[in-house]
Amino acid sequence: MHTKELIIEAGRTESQYWKDLWRYRELFYFLAWRDILVRYKQTVIGIAWALIRPFLTMVVFTIVFGELAKLPSEGVPYPILVFSAMLPWQFFSSALSECSNSLVSNANLISKVYFPRLIVPTSSVIVSFVDFLISGMIMLGLMAWYNFVPSWRILSLPVFILIAFAASMGVGLWLSALNVKYRDFRYVVPFLVQFGLYISPVGFSSSIVPQKWRLLYSLNPMVGVIDGFRWAILSGGERTQGSLIYWQGFTLSLVLVALLLASGIWYFRKTERTFADVI
Repeated sequence: MHTKELIIEAGRTESQYWKDLWRYRELFYFLAWRDILVRYKQTVIGIAWALIRPFLTMVVFTIVFGELAKLPSEGVPYPILVFSAMLPWQFFSSALSECSNSLVSNANLISKVYFPRLIVPTSSVIVSFVDFLISGMIMLGLMAWYNFVPSWRILSLPVFILIAFAASMGVGLWLSALNVKYRDFRYVVPFLVQFGLYISPVGFSSSIVPQKWRLLYSLNPMVGVIDGFRWAILSGGERTQGSLIYWQGFTLSLVLVALLLASGIWYFRKTERTFADVI
């Protein structure tokens, strides 16, 4: 009786690589589910942490920017203004943290078995997306508390979620690949997340940025993502002022997100053959 031996090697052709992503989908499910269990199982308060952290940040931003600085709220309750931006920002920042360490934390698996390495950072983003969905419960609670009913634009929210996912994947792929070769990036990521929070319109509306600087400000791709979320969520009839979105800046942010995703995939694919050796 003859037995067939299947040998899977790295460095396959491009078409085979993308087919392998589908063939190894069960590994993707396993890694994502494992990380979700680890995140919530080994914490004292479990899943509540995904609610407490963004809620407390929203409270602080509301007090500082809404009560003390008296910044405009676009005609909606300030907590809703802040939390509509906290949702995509928390997803993005969490994805960067998870992605940057994903390859290093799975070093034993990567060094022993071949599979499309793209599965590892992608599964990390899925874990952050679960946090995003859980945090959405707070958004629903705030809307009920303030009796805020969004308009038809809420139906466009999945489009902006996909853009946030693309931005998270693009930057996450760059950081995950760079962190394998240059371990110093594990110290850079927390700084990037903290700095990005200050230069992104999370605690305030983008409308306070002078018009002459709006396009330059939109070079931060998260500006377009956050403005898109607010456009979809906060447009509730006469209560909201303006359109909450600067379309020229949003288009620029959208182009930058596409470039980040394309270049992230390119750089990741270029360097992944060396991961097993370097890691």
